[in-house]
Amino acid sequence: MDVKNAFLHGDLQENVYMKMLPGYTEMGSRITVQAKGESVLKYDPTKVCKLNKSLYGLKQAPRQWFAKLSSTLKSNNFTQSKSDYSLFTKRTGKSFTSILVYVDDLIIAGNDMSSICEAKEFLSSQFLMKDMGELSYFLGIEVDRNNQGIFLSQRKYVLDLLDEYGLTNCKPLKLPMDAHLKLSADIGDVLGDPEPYQKLVGKLIYLTITRPDIAFTVHVLSKFMHKPTNVHMQAAMRVLRYLSGSPNQGILLASHSSAQLQAYCDSDWAGCPTTRRSTSGFASF
Repeated sequence: MDVKNAFLHGDLQENVYMKMLPGYTEMGSRITVQAKGESVLKYDPTKVCKLNKSLYGLKQAPRQWFAKLSSTLKSNNFTQSKSDYSLFTKRTGKSFTSILVYVDDLIIAGNDMSSICEAKEFLSSQFLMKDMGELSYFLGIEVDRNNQGIFLSQRKYVLDLLDEYGLTNCKPLKLPMDAHLKLSADIGDVLGDPEPYQKLVGKLIYLTITRPDIAFTVHVLSKFMHKPTNVHMQAAMRVLRYLSGSPNQGILLASHSSAQLQAYCDSDWAGCPTTRRSTSGFASF
């Protein structure tokens, strides 16, 4: 769902003043002065407006809008997540409803359609809302539903990446990383401008949302963001060649899954060839 004119709902906590708008300057700055027993209108250019509500363009606007939305959802028994403040959940018996907020866009999900409808009706009673229908695309993530469950992918994001770096018709690779290559900080020639490498790795990090198969490789590449070399750049480009062979790959949220928390961990003892530091990590699903 989309909230119309979201920032206008925020309540200001500070005194905020604004210059008069063009066309209203003279009209709004007139004051009445008593002169010789008669009331005379005079122009005072020092007059300004005092805002009663938030407006678009104010520094306080995003914060005050989210504060307004948060308090509204909490009044309807939604609980704000401590690990992700943009996530709100509500559990009533066996019914579970969650609302994920991105500025003025809200994703509503749950296991009970009546509870979802109740959440929509409540929000519509508080704000001017627009129902966008079933979720199909959000922040580069494509959502597809079938009998097996909900499939999340970033196909368009991958294709745009390949097109940006001229690898649309490249020969795909089977592995995202060369198993015989040990990347270190002192391997290769330092790039004159690290920004292209940093941008590419940043885009790959976002892609790991639905592509855990490249998570390890991207993690290794992200260690050299401050001083990348040509070897690091070649390794990053290799990930793109790997992605060209499987742009449709993603994550399936199976409808028959038990939805139980599972955790995996691994470690590498003194695996860094430069510092001899160990690497450890974990993943929760």
